[in-house]
Amino acid sequence: MSNWIFALVTMLVYLGVAFLIGILAGRRHSFWSVSEFAVADRGLGLIVVWFMMGGTIFSAFSFLGGPGMAFSQGAAAFFVPAYVTLGMLPWYLLGPKVGRIGARKNFFTMGDFLGDRYQSKALTVIVGVIAVLAFIQYLTLQIKGMAFIFNILTEGFIPYWLGALLAYGIVLAYVATSGVRGAAWSDVLQGAMMLIVAWAIGFYLVYALHGGPGEMFTEINRENPDLLTIGHEGSSMSAMAYSTVILISALGFLMWPHLFTKSYSTTEKRIKLTTLAFPIFGIFMVPVLFIGFSGIGVVDPEALDSSDELLPYMITNELGASGLLYGLIGAGALAAAMSSSDAITHGGAVSLGRDVIYPLKTDLSDRAQIWIMRIGVVVIGLAAYLLSIFGSEGIIALLVGAYGSISQFVPAVYGALIWRRATKAGAIAGLIVGIAVNYYYQMIADSTPLDMNEGFIGLICNIVVFVAVSLLTRPVPAELAEEYRKA
Repeated sequence: MSNWIFALVTMLVYLGVAFLIGILAGRRHSFWSVSEFAVADRGLGLIVVWFMMGGTIFSAFSFLGGPGMAFSQGAAAFFVPAYVTLGMLPWYLLGPKVGRIGARKNFFTMGDFLGDRYQSKALTVIVGVIAVLAFIQYLTLQIKGMAFIFNILTEGFIPYWLGALLAYGIVLAYVATSGVRGAAWSDVLQGAMMLIVAWAIGFYLVYALHGGPGEMFTEINRENPDLLTIGHEGSSMSAMAYSTVILISALGFLMWPHLFTKSYSTTEKRIKLTTLAFPIFGIFMVPVLFIGFSGIGVVDPEALDSSDELLPYMITNELGASGLLYGLIGAGALAAAMSSSDAITHGGAVSLGRDVIYPLKTDLSDRAQIWIMRIGVVVIGLAAYLLSIFGSEGIIALLVGAYGSISQFVPAVYGALIWRRATKAGAIAGLIVGIAVNYYYQMIADSTPLDMNEGFIGLICNIVVFVAVSLLTRPVPAELAEEYRKA
């Protein structure tokens, strides 16, 4: 039997197990409760939260974009473990405050939080629209990853559209059925799977192809030293670009609504413990990047349609192993993509229902809201699926572009918690300006001032406008501002 058939069967078995876990997770819980669907009735445990937060970040980018970036841009890829570690730290203080406010006021989304603090339904809707659009962009890179894995590991017998449909269809089914609980318990399986595979394949390729990490980097330094430097002439990324992409990614990390709302799904103690343990995921990123470095000098870049295809290409062309092993490695890569896809799909659907639709029609029953969220799962999933199949952007561009948008929530969120004078006009104006500047530099301009990241420029403009407009407009009642500041 051909290797690709073994690989396909193995990956399909894995998808079946993930599907069962996701469906069974919601069996004994209310099917029609918004609280259950959105935040698991605020009762998720420490291990589940750790895997869910980590799995959301350890995504298709980690197994495909990360190695591809290390292969094509070298040391620039180390921005990933840097921002993953730094980005989680504010949750130690931010998470418990948001969680206390959310439990007291029965919040489910970031839009609930900002809309109440700034007393603005318009801001809630704007937050929801921006979140949904960013979710679609972020989800697209996960679906692209699934398509790459199936297509290359089955030697092209499974086309991109079908591979993406097989894996993402499973995600849609258990997210629509079980909500955040289904996503969370599936992430425990997926998290364990991808971490084991990442370390095994990362170090195996380094030792099999180069004899060890030291020998690998010595060889790269001898043949192409520019790949191991940042900010020097010939480097793939300038010091300014590298620094600002880390800053914008770290600042935007907790601004993803599906991560922000995890403050509502567990206890203060578990939030703090998760924050302390989370940098382990940053450490686990290192062998994934080793996969990309191990391909330098071994894989001809001309053999790849995109650097994102490096990992599956190396599995099929450099390992020389059985189809069963291909399938297990493919399952690990699918786990990375699926563990992000489920949380992103769920977060987008909840934002659509709670932040975009509900503020415009506040008499909706719980049952009606649940139906909107479940339909939202399909609508958002379909939009991202079509974009992944027909869009041309690579995984790196999709990731960085999505962070540029989502980081524009930073001034409004931090202003809500620490600045009494922050106003709804300031929050809305800053958000609109930041988004506009970010998209201008992403889509229209050929370059950015001083080679800064596009989203970082947008954030600077956002902060200036937020502060200036807030100082010129009427703040919310002092007791409300103080409630948020002292939460």
